[in-house]
Amino acid sequence: MRLLAAIDVGTNTVRMLVAAKEGGRLRPVLRRRRITGLGKSLRENGAIGEKEFRDSIAALREFRREMDALGAARYRACATAGLREASNRDAFLSAAEGKGVSVEIISAREEARLTWEGVAGHAKAGGGALVMDIGGGSTEFIAGPKEGDSISLPIGVVVLLGSFRLSDPPLRTELRNLAYFLADRIAAGTRGWRRRTFRRMVGTAGTFTTLAALDMRMKAYRPERIDGFRMDVSAVRRWEKRLCRLPEAERLRLPGMEKGRERYIVPGVIQALSAMEIFGLSNLYISDSGLLEGILRGIANGKGEGG
Repeated sequence: MRLLAAIDVGTNTVRMLVAAKEGGRLRPVLRRRRITGLGKSLRENGAIGEKEFRDSIAALREFRREMDALGAARYRACATAGLREASNRDAFLSAAEGKGVSVEIISAREEARLTWEGVAGHAKAGGGALVMDIGGGSTEFIAGPKEGDSISLPIGVVVLLGSFRLSDPPLRTELRNLAYFLADRIAAGTRGWRRRTFRRMVGTAGTFTTLAALDMRMKAYRPERIDGFRMDVSAVRRWEKRLCRLPEAERLRLPGMEKGRERYIVPGVIQALSAMEIFGLSNLYISDSGLLEGILRGIANGKGEGG
């Protein structure tokens, strides 16, 4: 049994997935995630804040130790929008290297391709599917693995809240302004896809998996139940209304809400609903698989660093 590890250094969350390669199959062995808010200060000063820097490096150090304890043969660590933008990214890469993790900053195009590869075969992906990946720094719309099949917009939930200050709970005027901004950016950014025909949306990453967990009142996260879970647009709309009127402390008490996600779920669900309405899609399928699984597939085909 050969173990492979994928790490995603995201704008809000640092994640790791270790899987065993068994023939042509990858079987998950260990999942880890730490919400570090790496990109929280990006809109304010263009750099990763001191605390977020420390917390993210500490997460990578912890992941390195777990990889070593398991005996992972190869790994690949990829960073996305937060590090693409951060002025102190070189210092971060050096600090990560010092903890034994070589981090590669990937382009938005590569991020989209890997996400598609990870989602493919899961949650009704394939012909007619529009994949939406709401991250902390950017949101990707993906229709396939080829050039021109993806659009990246700088509307991730962490950077949004750096520009749009929301009260707790948010005021109606604040929510209206945010919803108008998101609808405008999504409509303008995807205008070139109006002639494409999509039959369903496939949502990946924390906003969508949290919506599924909330809808199932899931007290302990179970990825096998999340993967392929279907919600119609009316259910997404109900959750948007409910989450927007609750203060953060009450959101956190909801079964299915992950600690650290209670603040960012509001801009996430607003843009998810906005995209479904813009594309006229009534069905949403949730994918627990995404970028990490795409990275793993690449490692299995020879990418990555020796353990």
